Amino acid sequence: MEKIEATVSGRVLAILVKVGDKVAVGDDVAKIESMKMEIPVSSDFEGTVSNIAITVDEQVEEGQPIIELDD
Repeated sequence: MEKIEATVSGRVLAILVKVGDKVAVGDDVAKIESMKMEIPVSSDFEGTVSNIAITVDEQVEEGQPIIELDD
């Protein structure tokens, strides 16, 4: 299992995937607002979304796991 982590601290604006979706390397999976900018979070892994550990409007910290992928 791989974990996609927040690349910046901020507020979750959007979750772009759902459980069961296939994700490829480079796919955007979420958007985080930080310092009034929208920052996309891209996957460094390939797999199927097994868990989404965040909700829209939630505050997240840099490095926090936000999405889990199964092979």
